Amino acid sequence: MLIAGFPAGAWGTNCYLVAPAAGEECVIIDPGHQAAGGVAEAVAKHRLKPVAVVLTHGHIDHVASVVPVCGAHDVPAWIHPADRYMMSDPEKALGRSFGTQLMGELTVGEPSDVHELTDGSVLNLAGMQLTVAHAPGHTKGSVTFGLPEAGDVPPVFFSGDLLFAGSIGRTDLPGGDHAEMLDSLARVCLPLDDSTVVLSGHGPQTTIGRERASNPYLREVAAGLGSSDAPRRGM
Repeated sequence: MLIAGFPAGAWGTNCYLVAPAAGEECVIIDPGHQAAGGVAEAVAKHRLKPVAVVLTHGHIDHVASVVPVCGAHDVPAWIHPADRYMMSDPEKALGRSFGTQLMGELTVGEPSDVHELTDGSVLNLAGMQLTVAHAPGHTKGSVTFGLPEAGDVPPVFFSGDLLFAGSIGRTDLPGGDHAEMLDSLARVCLPLDDSTVVLSGHGPQTTIGRERASNPYLREVAAGLGSSDAPRRGM
């Protein structure tokens, strides 16, 4: 399996290109602010053919480049229906203004072909099976994507802004809900095998085992507490 990831733009949001191997079809996850150039470089370097863009949620730092990336490769975008409006109205989604300078850099709107994600569905894309889990808390339409173990490659979990190395996503923006976040952590993350590699929306990769042992939120959810005051991350 090939996973090429890079942090993009003003918020350092991780964008990932996932393929069975170099020279094959790929899926692009979360092309955020100023990600189009990095996507083009990764496609050329690894000789990839994008077939879809999939989005963990609708915040502008994860979707800002969805229109140019989808347009450049003539591919659809997939997003949960609860977050779809955010592509066209990012300021409403965050409850604040970006300012004239930054808004001038953003391509606001939907690509020409948008598909909606549902909980538990399996996307058969680029010769891979991505399992979708609805995981509200950071936003109402947050989702995660899971890839199963394949040979010597452990399971991979694209967590978006649900789970980070040592932290979780913030819940104080419009659509955020701390109780829903805790439920999503318990329902979506805790059942995963400790060997599962976590590739999140911000920061370094980790594993479920490492987070189960050291992440204060995941530890307290596992213990049935869920009251940590440790700092949270995300936009």
